[in-house]
Amino acid sequence: MQPLITTEPPGPRARAILERDAEVISQCMVREYPLVLDRAEGMNLWDVDGNRYLDFSAGIAVMNVGWNHPDVVRAVTEQVPKLSHGAFLDFCSEMPIRFAEKLVSMLPAGLDRIYLSNSGAETVEAAMKLARYHTQRKYFISFYGGFHGRTYGAMSLTAAKVIQRKGFGPFLPVIHVPYPDPYRPFGFSTGTCDVDVIRYIKEEIFRTEVSPEEVAAIVVEAVQGEGGYIVPPKDFLRQLREICDEHGILLIVDEVQSGCMRTGRFLASEHFGVVPDIVTLSKAIGGGYPLGVTVASDEIMTWPPGSHASTFGGNNVSCAAGLAVLNILDAPGFGDHVMEMGAYLMDRLMILREKYEIIGDIRGIGLMIGIEIVRDRETKQRAREERNAVLNEAFKNGLTLLPAGESVIRFSPPLLIEKEDIDTGIEILDRAFDVVCR
Repeated sequence: MQPLITTEPPGPRARAILERDAEVISQCMVREYPLVLDRAEGMNLWDVDGNRYLDFSAGIAVMNVGWNHPDVVRAVTEQVPKLSHGAFLDFCSEMPIRFAEKLVSMLPAGLDRIYLSNSGAETVEAAMKLARYHTQRKYFISFYGGFHGRTYGAMSLTAAKVIQRKGFGPFLPVIHVPYPDPYRPFGFSTGTCDVDVIRYIKEEIFRTEVSPEEVAAIVVEAVQGEGGYIVPPKDFLRQLREICDEHGILLIVDEVQSGCMRTGRFLASEHFGVVPDIVTLSKAIGGGYPLGVTVASDEIMTWPPGSHASTFGGNNVSCAAGLAVLNILDAPGFGDHVMEMGAYLMDRLMILREKYEIIGDIRGIGLMIGIEIVRDRETKQRAREERNAVLNEAFKNGLTLLPAGESVIRFSPPLLIEKEDIDTGIEILDRAFDVVCR
C-alpha cells in the first residue's frame, strides 16, 4: 500500500476545491482541518491529491463497519435499480420492514416498535414528540455537555457550546442539569458525582424549577459524546431509571453516537443494566446513508396515523444499507473484537500518558475513547490550543482524529480496526505529541 502522505496537505487540488467551497457553500459548519476527500475503503481515506489517511474518526462514528464495506455496497447496488425512494410514508415496501425486524431482534426486550427517519436530530425530535404525546406533559430534563442535534427540539436539549444556540432562541422548555463527570465533577465530589447529580435533580430541580409530574422525559446520553466522551459512574443510569419510574417520567437514551456496537454492545446503556423507554439511533446504523430510528415499546408508541411522518423516512436504499450493517454487527464475536481492540488502544494510550504530561485523563468503553489534554494535571486546566495542535500535526502525518468537548481528543475508529492499525496510529500520535510538547 502507498505511503500515508506523499504531498503535504492540503495539496493543490484540495486548495482549489476549498476555495470554491468558500464561495458557494454556507460556512456555518466547522471543518477541523483542510481535508478534501476523494475516496475511502476500510480504515483508509484518500484525498484529491492522493494522500492516504488512517481514519480514527469513522466519519464522526458513522462508518462503524468501515468505509465502503463490500456487504453494504452490494446491498445498495442491488436495491437502487429495484426501488430507491419507495414513498414509505404513503405506501408499504418490504425492505424497511426487514430492517426493522432485524433491529428489534438485536435490542433488549420491550424495545419492539420503531419509527424511521433520516438523521440523529430527526430521531430525537420524534422521541420528544412521542414523550409529550404519551405523558401529556411538556417539560424535559437534559444535561450540560449533551449534544442531541441542531433542529429546535434537539437543540433545546443540547447544552454543549453557546455558538450552537446563540441567536436561535427561544427554545422548548428544557431544564439542564450537570452530567456526572468523574474527572470534572462540576463542583461535586468525584467519588459521589452520580449521587450528587441525582440529589440535585430531586432536591433542587423538583423543588425549585418544575414539578416531576410535569416532566415528560429525562433525555441522556449513555456515554456523553460531543461533550467529551465522558463515561458516567456505573449506577448513574439506574438511578435515573428509578427517578423516572417513581414519577411516571420517560427515560430517553440518546444512542446516536454510542450505539451500533461502538462500546462492544449494541447499546451502550446495556453496560449499565438499564432498558430505556425510548432509544434514539442514527449515525452508524445506516452505513453512511441517511437513516434514523426512534425505538420504544408497543405501549408507548401508540400515536395514531397522521400524527408524525417523514417523506424520506424508511428510504429503501438506506434501509438496505442498514440491514447489511446490522448483519455485520450481529456476527459472532463482533462485540468481543470491539472490546479487545478497545482494551489494546487504551493500553497504548496509557503508555503515551506516561510520556506526556499534557494527557490528563483517558476514559472510554470499547472503541469510544477520549483523552483529555490539560496544561497541568493538578489543576486540570484545559489545553484547547494544544489539543488542536496535536490534531493538526497528526493530520499532516496521515491520521484523522476529531475533537470533543473543550480539550478532548476522541477515538472512534471503524470497529473493524486491527492491532496493526492501532500501532500505526499511535506512532503518528506519538510524533504529534512530541512536536507539540517540545
